[in-house]
Amino acid sequence: MDTTDIFLYAGYLLVVIGSILALIMPLISSLGDPKSLLKTLVGVVIIAAVFGIAYSSASGDVAAKYMADPFNITPEGAKMVGGVLITVYALFLLAIVGIVITEINKIIK
Repeated sequence: MDTTDIFLYAGYLLVVIGSILALIMPLISSLGDPKSLLKTLVGVVIIAAVFGIAYSSASGDVAAKYMADPFNITPEGAKMVGGVLITVYALFLLAIVGIVITEINKIIK
């Protein structure tokens, strides 16, 4: 194992630690204000609902060449990836609409 591998594993470890802390620290800081936890829970439920709709509308079709050896993609995996992509597209569109509405609201005021 050379230094490149060591630095890659160290980077992976730091990403995992950072992700865990990014989830845990806001929860710890919001324990004093339960209403903020409720708002967070509502946001998570909405995103889960959007993903559920996207997952149910995604296709699980996989071409035969991608089911074979170097890829080994299953129909369930293809459906999951399709659901995630549709969710990202929907949230991107929602963000763009929100930006446009905010800018129009600024012009009017």
